[in-house]
Amino acid sequence: MARNLVFMLALTSLYIGLAAADWNILNKKVTNGAASGLKSYCESWRINVELNNIKGFELVPQECVDFIKHYMKSSQYTADSERAIEEARLYRSSCCSLEGDGKDAWIFDVDDTLLSTIPYFKKHGFGGEKLNATLLEAWMKQGKAPALDHTLKLFHEIKDKGVKIFLISSKSETLRSATVDNLINVGYHGWCSLILRGLEDDLMKVQQYKSEARQRLIKEGYRIWGITGDQWSSVEGLPAAKRTFKLPNSMYYLS
Repeated sequence: MARNLVFMLALTSLYIGLAAADWNILNKKVTNGAASGLKSYCESWRINVELNNIKGFELVPQECVDFIKHYMKSSQYTADSERAIEEARLYRSSCCSLEGDGKDAWIFDVDDTLLSTIPYFKKHGFGGEKLNATLLEAWMKQGKAPALDHTLKLFHEIKDKGVKIFLISSKSETLRSATVDNLINVGYHGWCSLILRGLEDDLMKVQQYKSEARQRLIKEGYRIWGITGDQWSSVEGLPAAKRTFKLPNSMYYLS
């Protein structure tokens, strides 16, 4: 009996060890050395995009497109996003001594922060095709982007505390009506201002444009407690917020 128990424990340990060795964030089994090398390379590429070590890429490496597709559609992407939002929620609950003068502010990006573009990228290669602004804007004009539920909850929690919400997006001003309708239709309402790019902003890099938008808010007396966005260009640069919260996005990079 004791010998059988030892044998069963050994088999269990072996199974757990093999399962741990084969597990990866995309829930794919590694069957050979080449697959293992590609898996490691693509996961490393994705992580280094999130760390902002890989900047300004125009395309996801072709060999990694399937990995990025599986990640962006996976429960792991949802869990990663929800963890970032939970950290923002914990920070908000303890950080901010609100003045009650209407000058406490929080900034949100729009695309892939409040609204998801994954339905568009499902048909356009999950970053494996060069971004076609004309096609993307045509899709945005339909106003059918779904909400990211975890951010929707944070949005309303912050708003209900009396913090003014500003939406700063690199979208064109021509998309204002469609964007407003889309946001309202999926549950967002009560923001203070939606700032979009006009013709005078076209030659600016995204980071400069968003930094200047924040500077205008600071000059108006607002205290920016937090920024939530999926792009580094949304959270970098001066003036800075007290804290920034970056959501995952491996499909494209806006600088």
